[in-house]
Amino acid sequence: MIAAAGVVLAAGAGVLAFPAAPTDFRLVPFVLVVAAFFATDMVSLHVEFRRQTWAWSVSELALTIALVEVGGVWAAAARVVGLGASMVYQRYAGAKVVYNLAVAVIEVAAAVTVLRLLPFGALDDPLSWLSLLAAVLVADLVGAPLVVAAIRLSGGNPGRRLWKELLLPIGVVAPFAVCVGLVATLLNDRTHWAVVLIAPAAVAVILLFRRFAEVSRAGQALERIYDFARQVEQIRPDTDGPLQIVQAVKELLNADKVALWLPPYLDEPPRLVVAGDGGVTWYDGPADPEDVLRQRALTPGSAEPVLVAAARADAAEAAALARRGAQEVLGAPVATAAGEPGYLEVCDRRSDVVSFSGSDRSALDSMLTHVNAAIRQQQLLTQIRYDADHDRLTGLPNRQRLAVEIDQLLEADPVGARAGLVLAALGNHTEIVDTLGHAAADELLLVTAGLLREHAPPDALVARMEGEQFAVLLPGLSLAATERAARRLREAASTRARVAGLDLEVTLTIGVVAAPVHGSDSGTLMQRADVALLAATDSSGVASYHQVLDQQSLRRLQLGTELEQAMADGQISVVFQPIIDARTSDIVSVETLVRWAHPRFGAIPPDEFIHLAEQIGRIGPLTDHVLDLALARCRRWLDQDIGLSVAVNLSARCLAEPDLVERVQRALRRHGVPGELLILELTEGSVVDDSVRSSTVLEDLHALGLRLSMDDFGTGYSSLSQLRQLPIDEVKIDKSFVLGMSTSQGESFIARSIIELAHNLGLRVVAEGVEDELTRKLLTEMGCDKLQGFLVSRPLPDERLESWLLARTGVRSAAPGAQHRRLFVRA
Repeated sequence: MIAAAGVVLAAGAGVLAFPAAPTDFRLVPFVLVVAAFFATDMVSLHVEFRRQTWAWSVSELALTIALVEVGGVWAAAARVVGLGASMVYQRYAGAKVVYNLAVAVIEVAAAVTVLRLLPFGALDDPLSWLSLLAAVLVADLVGAPLVVAAIRLSGGNPGRRLWKELLLPIGVVAPFAVCVGLVATLLNDRTHWAVVLIAPAAVAVILLFRRFAEVSRAGQALERIYDFARQVEQIRPDTDGPLQIVQAVKELLNADKVALWLPPYLDEPPRLVVAGDGGVTWYDGPADPEDVLRQRALTPGSAEPVLVAAARADAAEAAALARRGAQEVLGAPVATAAGEPGYLEVCDRRSDVVSFSGSDRSALDSMLTHVNAAIRQQQLLTQIRYDADHDRLTGLPNRQRLAVEIDQLLEADPVGARAGLVLAALGNHTEIVDTLGHAAADELLLVTAGLLREHAPPDALVARMEGEQFAVLLPGLSLAATERAARRLREAASTRARVAGLDLEVTLTIGVVAAPVHGSDSGTLMQRADVALLAATDSSGVASYHQVLDQQSLRRLQLGTELEQAMADGQISVVFQPIIDARTSDIVSVETLVRWAHPRFGAIPPDEFIHLAEQIGRIGPLTDHVLDLALARCRRWLDQDIGLSVAVNLSARCLAEPDLVERVQRALRRHGVPGELLILELTEGSVVDDSVRSSTVLEDLHALGLRLSMDDFGTGYSSLSQLRQLPIDEVKIDKSFVLGMSTSQGESFIARSIIELAHNLGLRVVAEGVEDELTRKLLTEMGCDKLQGFLVSRPLPDERLESWLLARTGVRSAAPGAQHRRLFVRA
């Protein structure tokens, strides 16, 4: 339709400009002018707008000669023949050939009309030169709007850029070409031998225009690369950066379609981003790792983008082009933060005239710098978002991400949504940290995360909370189904794992909640899951939330706030359990045990409030309180000239406090008790912890003259050989071995081995849990140094201890070298 309209306009222009029949036809000048038109049109400056391309040539040179030498209708005919031949040679589409020939006729008609209106006579008259220049410029200015109109009708609004690219050659090249054409004509009038001079000049003009076209194309490419860089820099973090990148590449290279393949990164799968005309979002080829074109582009050491065209492709490359439906492909690697390169490919120039060339490869190569930077920036933002939503150790979603997932799940269906939430805590995490250090504990956490991933349902979300806690979100499950799933998880995860060279037990304590039964938002569900988890530690290992449990949480909160005042009010007191020499029955020391008689809750179990004090950071003041009560009791015995040591349990958390040694020293001075009458009992895990072993806290405590005892030996992960490097004076055999000695040969063997090895290392041995005479006899025969248990005495408060001492003990004189008398248990 556009071509037909052009023909109609050309016919009208021809009728108006060439009213008379053509006369005075000269073959040789006509042929030469046709050749000039063909030669000048073969060197073109292409101006692209989407699928349309306008070729601007130095045809003003040939037109000037044609207007002078053949004139009128023969100039139009020569223009049609020469331009038509060049366009057929360049394989223009038929409709475009017809339209461009019509425009050429209109341009010649406009030039002839101007010459008819202006003074145009003898060629040696300068006014004729100006008229000829005006005629050629008018022809160009008439043709330019027709080109823009055709582009607008077929491809949309080209905007100001196209006008600029069309008018620039008119203002710069056309006047120069007219001048050269005039010179050539004037010389030809003088002598026909002037062609010898004219031909090189014409060639020079054509070559000059060719160079101008190359510079112009390079300038346009550079300008577009700058535009591309600005577009990439303006990509906002909250937008789809890769999609904007491929769209910008597509516009810059005027491509039919562009694809960007990115490898998997963090929790994102591989991605193929496509921009193409007609809303194309995918096509076959660039996402295939076996694709020939992709493999060529991603070949290590490839210096620049590869260009594969159908005309020069081998069989494999032709097949790869066919699966894309493309005639030519530009491909290049893209640098990513994933370590594996991405792949960018550009398919087909939209222009029906221009194809990809070396300059396009260079342009794409320049663009890759900006593409790589933009992709890395996008992946850095992805990394930041990922880190904000995931646990760094396990890679699992964190509490924040879990809350978002819960809220999204419940908000999607406020009425019918159901979901279960399982909160699981690793039972022995603290002991592992205390014993083997944080590296081993992290290894155990990774094992646990893997077990939960493996055994959780496929649609479940496994998350890492704080410390030793994990969570599993189970979409669509009721409370009963969640409880069953929780038990299956606990059973599946209850296994042994090899950590730090040891086989460690993996045990989970689990709290269960479900929506909407226990809440309809993440905050409520996670808070109540915490309450259920706390209850599970005192039950079978799995507990569901109930309103009654809130009262237990409130009790825990209240105990934490009242701990300090309870010490001041005397609610927190101590009891003493005597320890005797296995051979002489002398009372060598008393172990100080803490008790809390709460006015509302009654007797609080020591494990409950000691663990609470550790969690809220009050274990230091609690230890100082117990130490003061123990040393005060020791001082009263000293005032009676009785030397009786007191033993105080020391939490592992206390060993990490920087002022521990100074506080113990001040307490000894405050009560006037020598250091040798104080025993600090340490857990097995605390003394072999990496941080404790690397510090001097044990040596500094021992330097005060006091003794260090390892409590509950045999239940941890240390070995007696480790104790050679530590200032430990004695070990206490855990009562779990002692209680079964009278009935189990195996327990007796363990106790005997510990005693013998400890003595070989110069350590004294205390046996806890002695409750019968047979056990006492066995331990004495094994050479155990000290005994403690109900056979000697239960833990007694201060006043009852005094009564027990009066009733059950006697007094010995001071041992040789000792300053104070001794107590012994009478038979």
